[in-house]
Amino acid sequence: MYFEYDVHSVKLGGVVLINMERSIHPVRTLTKEEQLKLEKDTTLLSEFKRNKLEKEAQRNWDLFYKRNSTNFYKDRHWTTREFEELRNESSDGSKKILLEVGCGVGNFLFPLLEENPHLFIYACDFSPRAVQFVKDNARYEPSRIEVFQCDLTTDLLSSRIVDCNVNIVTMIFVLSAIHPDKMVQVVRNIHTVLKPGGCVLFRDYGLFDHAMLRFAPGHKLGDNFYVRQDGTRAYYFSQEILGQLFTEAGFEIVSNEYISRETVNKKQGLSVPRVFVQAKFVKRIVCHKNVGEMMNDSNFNEASTSPS
Repeated sequence: MYFEYDVHSVKLGGVVLINMERSIHPVRTLTKEEQLKLEKDTTLLSEFKRNKLEKEAQRNWDLFYKRNSTNFYKDRHWTTREFEELRNESSDGSKKILLEVGCGVGNFLFPLLEENPHLFIYACDFSPRAVQFVKDNARYEPSRIEVFQCDLTTDLLSSRIVDCNVNIVTMIFVLSAIHPDKMVQVVRNIHTVLKPGGCVLFRDYGLFDHAMLRFAPGHKLGDNFYVRQDGTRAYYFSQEILGQLFTEAGFEIVSNEYISRETVNKKQGLSVPRVFVQAKFVKRIVCHKNVGEMMNDSNFNEASTSPS
């Protein structure tokens, strides 16, 4: 059976987003037990605990990298297969400028630089420890990479990158870690440094992913928003919410779809269904607003001052 979920308006960063009224998930069929579990899990953590997690978000990610060093994630060699824009197809030898937000310890950027010599990469992360791991990597070349610490919800990317200078922005499993109230301002922040006609390549957790269904009661922070045992958080996107976030920030949707994968553990004989959202967004040719206008935008300011 398909699980039809009741849909309501959701306010993210001062913008009201509306899901389709009776939406049937196209790639994930829930069992009766899974459906019942989601229906029963309605109790949120206290406001005090939710605020504490927001205040300690950077600390929790820093502790994550302290515990796991560079060993938690595997290098991402699949990105050029999934996103043709990342391939080495420059006929005239010209360089493209790429910005990776949420770079972690470099599992995306280092394999990509090896495959494509015609890229210069700006990379940033919320965690100072992760940034230092990138700088300490033997493959780090300052002539091809500039990495810096950044809180995308408060720090202007344009203070580090020349306005409208970036060809491609990659957001690979990063927006889900940010409080939903602040997602719109993050996307607008990215918009300021992307060239007109430049694109955002996106992959993140999708609605009804196996990881979402595994959360026990006591981990829910909001609609489709949960906290892990280590204090890091994860939001699970629907296509509708994701598309509206980016169009509100001045992007056009090129593609936006669920993709289904399986994670196999041969030792334990387990195969679990994963659901991700993969998308491509393009900045409209006419720039939406300059940086000063964007920062004075009423929605941006409302998001910046809203409680977490």
